[in-house]
Amino acid sequence: MTPKDEQMLSFVGLGIAGVDSMSEKARQSISVADIVYLEQFTSPMPESDVQKIRQMAKTFKPAPRWLVEDGGEILQNAQKGNVVLLSFGDPYIATTHIELRVRAMRQKIRTETVHASSAVTALVGECGLHYYKIGKTVTIMSGVPSTTAYYTIFENLRLGNHTVVLLEYNQDRNFFLNPGDALKSLLDAEKEQARKAIRESTFAVVASRVGLDTQKIVAGKISSLVDFDFGDPPHSIVIPGGMHFTESEAVEILAECLDSPQDNSEKIEKISEQMIKKYVPMVRDALGKIAPLYKEAPEFAEVLQNAELYIRDAERFFEQGKDELAILSIGYADGLVDALRISKGIEPRIG
Repeated sequence: MTPKDEQMLSFVGLGIAGVDSMSEKARQSISVADIVYLEQFTSPMPESDVQKIRQMAKTFKPAPRWLVEDGGEILQNAQKGNVVLLSFGDPYIATTHIELRVRAMRQKIRTETVHASSAVTALVGECGLHYYKIGKTVTIMSGVPSTTAYYTIFENLRLGNHTVVLLEYNQDRNFFLNPGDALKSLLDAEKEQARKAIRESTFAVVASRVGLDTQKIVAGKISSLVDFDFGDPPHSIVIPGGMHFTESEAVEILAECLDSPQDNSEKIEKISEQMIKKYVPMVRDALGKIAPLYKEAPEFAEVLQNAELYIRDAERFFEQGKDELAILSIGYADGLVDALRISKGIEPRIG
């Protein structure tokens, strides 16, 4: 039986360059552990590395996703001995591991962490981009509309930020989503959402096998990337936002550039701007068509005037940067015009 002070659960990161480059602390944690669990559902590992870890461990057990998510076996063994949960990259990139650590601490199980580099963070610098400009990260899954990813990219671009796009990896099926298919799904989302966030001319960077000897960074317009052969997985995509000139220069040097780097955020319009551009002329046109029907009804003159004033307010507020007031104003104008239409037995305008 392991002494009580050696009962703990260690979360150990392997890093991104293989077993030979793991830290000395990681090696020590593995060698003294009673059981080493290796999970590969967050990212795969070469079989040669798996065998090296197996030889280093007293007891070695592969840990499929369900075993880590359930956590029961791991926590039970950590109450009796020294247990290591080993993962590619940094252990806390996976939220499942954080949740397991919280559960362990609630059960008074001592925890330890051995951090390591993560491909999610390393790929940004490898692409030549500035990490402090990274916005919210998204994941694209096969067979699932990319609406959420699309809107996240849109919001990041609106702020001038870059978006890291992770691609589905299914360990059970040994499936990796191809970058070209992911980019095509974003183009499909653009057709539906029409926010002008993703075009064939949008500049993107595809990072493949980051940290390995076969690492490759390819950049270019989406139209140049959708049918490109990126080689073996894993892959990730970065949709750059506003690019500093040093980033553009770095991308040209560090990546295989199929097209010149460009700023994707310059062409992005805020949703409020898109709405004002759409609705102001639409409501004004509708008002112009309904107004002649009330020439002989002076009691409606004030309603017509208010509708026109609300349209003008919408334009003025938008010019002043008061987007919310602009949207409210055009909404009021639209409501008055619809009321005038209904009063004449005309269906309210739709769209």
